[in-house]
Amino acid sequence: MPVADYATFVVFAAVLVLVPGPDFAVVVKNTLSGGRRRGSWSAVGVTASNVVQGAAAAAGLAALVVRVEPLFQTIRWLGIGYLAWLGVQALRSAVRGRYPDLSATDAAPGLAMAGFRQGFLSNITNPKVLAFYLAVLPQFLGPGAAVPVLAAFALTHAVLGLGYLLALVAGLDRARAVLARRPVRRALDALTGCALLGFGVRLAVARG
Repeated sequence: MPVADYATFVVFAAVLVLVPGPDFAVVVKNTLSGGRRRGSWSAVGVTASNVVQGAAAAAGLAALVVRVEPLFQTIRWLGIGYLAWLGVQALRSAVRGRYPDLSATDAAPGLAMAGFRQGFLSNITNPKVLAFYLAVLPQFLGPGAAVPVLAAFALTHAVLGLGYLLALVAGLDRARAVLARRPVRRALDALTGCALLGFGVRLAVARG
């Protein structure tokens, strides 16, 4: 593995994970609604999906998904629908403006599974992640790279993303007493809902 190429990829991937996207919005939503535990598991769900898609890219399965248009479009529209559903839920929460106490929210059952599920599904139904691995990794590795090297690069991106999302969750959790105030929470829910719907629209209008 060329050290210079790997270092360049690490810098590129670090910049990339800082760009807000659907994963960012989903983790914010889960942290605000369920606290640090749910937000952290949402981040783990996103990372698990990145690992799956990175492994698929390394094994060549991602190329098959991208090339088989009906399969690619099915995954794409599932992702659009899921982002739209999450966005509508956030907007409904903003309109209702009824929020439980933080202690009751943190103690609610199923926090980990709910957070993990939303994080995983929001990422795994975004075929652009597969396309990213297919388009970007060859730029750093060149043709004919070994599968373990491809997997190492993909795993690096996933780990960097996890670190960033967990730091985001920690920051939100520290400010949660302020962010959980009803007017602030309603505004954040409205902003998050619009962002999720916006990401869904962008995915819908993007050329497959």
